[in-house]
Amino acid sequence: MHFRSLPILLAFPAPLLAADPAAFFQEKVQPILEVSCLSCHHPGKDKGGLQLQDAASALKGGEGGPAIVAGKPDESPLLQRALLPRDHDETMPPKGDGLTADETAVLKQWIMDGAVWPEGVTLTAKEKPVPIAKETITPVRSLAVYPPDKITLETKRDSHAFTAVATFDDDVTQDVTAKAKITLSDPSLAKLDGFRMLPLKDGSGVLSVEWQGKKVDIPFEVKGAETDRPVSFNLDVMPIFMRDNCNTGSCHGAARGQDGFRLSLFGFDPQGDHFRLTQELSGRRVNLGLPEDSLTVTKSVNSVPHTGGKLMEIGSPNYNTLVEWITNGAPYDAAGIATVTDVTIFPPQAVLEGKDATMQFTVRAKYSDGTDRDVTPLTVFMSNNDPTAKAAKDGKVTANKRGEAFVMARFNTFTVGSQVIVIPDKLQYEKPKIPENNYIDALVHQKLHRLRVIPSGLCDDATFLRRVSLDIIGLLPEEKEYTAFIADTSPDKRAKVIDDLLGRKEFIEMWVMKWAELLQIRTNPVNQVSYKSTLLYFNWLKERIANNVPFNVIVKDLLGSTGGTFTNPATNYYQIERETLKVAENVAQVFMGMRMQCAQCHNHPFDRWTVDDYYGFAAFFGQIGRKTAEDPREVVVFDARGGEVNHLVTKQPVKPKFLGGAVPEKPGEDRRK
Repeated sequence: MHFRSLPILLAFPAPLLAADPAAFFQEKVQPILEVSCLSCHHPGKDKGGLQLQDAASALKGGEGGPAIVAGKPDESPLLQRALLPRDHDETMPPKGDGLTADETAVLKQWIMDGAVWPEGVTLTAKEKPVPIAKETITPVRSLAVYPPDKITLETKRDSHAFTAVATFDDDVTQDVTAKAKITLSDPSLAKLDGFRMLPLKDGSGVLSVEWQGKKVDIPFEVKGAETDRPVSFNLDVMPIFMRDNCNTGSCHGAARGQDGFRLSLFGFDPQGDHFRLTQELSGRRVNLGLPEDSLTVTKSVNSVPHTGGKLMEIGSPNYNTLVEWITNGAPYDAAGIATVTDVTIFPPQAVLEGKDATMQFTVRAKYSDGTDRDVTPLTVFMSNNDPTAKAAKDGKVTANKRGEAFVMARFNTFTVGSQVIVIPDKLQYEKPKIPENNYIDALVHQKLHRLRVIPSGLCDDATFLRRVSLDIIGLLPEEKEYTAFIADTSPDKRAKVIDDLLGRKEFIEMWVMKWAELLQIRTNPVNQVSYKSTLLYFNWLKERIANNVPFNVIVKDLLGSTGGTFTNPATNYYQIERETLKVAENVAQVFMGMRMQCAQCHNHPFDRWTVDDYYGFAAFFGQIGRKTAEDPREVVVFDARGGEVNHLVTKQPVKPKFLGGAVPEKPGEDRRK
């Protein structure tokens, strides 16, 4: 422990309460001081002038007064600083996990009993004992190897990493790749470079992983081991710019670029990026005669001053990729090159026990030509909660404080995530047995178990009635309702009150209010939404909710609506907002739970949606026509045909495309329907 200006002065006036104070010190107190304090407070390192190796040194004190006041633990800084939060500047010991509750209780008892230090006892700094390996305590339930299905190696430059994950009976997971026995059924087909498979010759085999009596076999196949694959701008070079943060908003992806060089933000315009790399500053950013002297290369290794610093080492895989691409003439890919169709992160979730526990994540991409590829070295890894689980650049996640984090992996236009839960090491916990009434209970209980959180107990009747009334009808129960419910002794009275509340008009009114807000039902003189139109629209919604019309039907009626805003009130949806792009954004957000706004100008930074997806989805709403009816307060909405949405980059009309789906081939039909 480090007392900057709080040295120690011991006095022993208090009566001793322990049966054998000397034994208590040697058995309980001495190990704590030797492990947690002596590394900073010994003759060679007396921080704050404090030494704790023997009674004489402790009695000598230091620079700023006593750190232990015998008989008064609340006035003893030695104890009080040990009780501070771990992120406090004055906490002690300053490193590691700090003292446990049991250890602070021991120190408190020792000080309370007079802080006795037996004569002749000298302390020696010691390391904290290494805990017994978890696998010797908790049985292993299962062993998994990721990727969990077939590993395919295509062409001689392909490779694939794998991770072995053990799951224990208490649901804790552990990366055991380095501990497992790993064998290949035919070593002539592939070789192992650490935990990465490299192709040797064509053929099929089995990768076997064994640990603690569990065994997993993963089939693998090598194709085209003698064939090389040329470096692709879209598949190999663009991912390097993404991984090294070259095309982010804080670097060359900014609207005006950085240091005279601009890339499209998150790579939404690869053709434009290729032009700016190869032609905008001819012979400098890309030097076909001397590839290693290209600015793109020299800046990356910082041999030429680079604001972004050093991004890669000479001879590293990414360096070799850039140099090879320039050596080959820095070409843009031919038409029809395979595109990424799916990205998966492995393992899909993890429960890590104890600080500094690690888990190696890997990422696999699938392509439109049926191939797949381990893209872990080209993936950007992020954690939404670094204090709990921090993700390194290579995908290794390290546990820290207790909590939950989501590790996100971004490759190409895809962002995928994995849940990581961190729990304290050797936490005293027993999974409670709680009844489950439905599948939601099962999922909630499973999540709480992984977090090691004991569910709250069943609330009393008064609390239940208040909560359920506010949830369902938005009102507190009246006195007579409360009295009747409390007096009811039937075992199913809670179920009955739920059914009663669902049947009340207040339930309908509350949900009409919620959806009226989401649909922005209001008058708007600018867009010719009159009071009459608004009232008809509101009543149309209220009638459908009151009659329990399924929401998929309500949404179909809204999005495909045509006619007058009086005769078919659902058409007011297209009057309240008239701008095509905003209509598309509202549909995505309200009915699909997706915020598409970012993709209007660039690929989405935290989701898979691209500029192409945005304008393809907006094209569904590009043919909405509007005209005034005989009554000037009414507007007729119709399918105008011929209306198109132009792409931000190409300036060309875009075909309607389902989000994450195909382009529908139904010319002549209303696109909204």
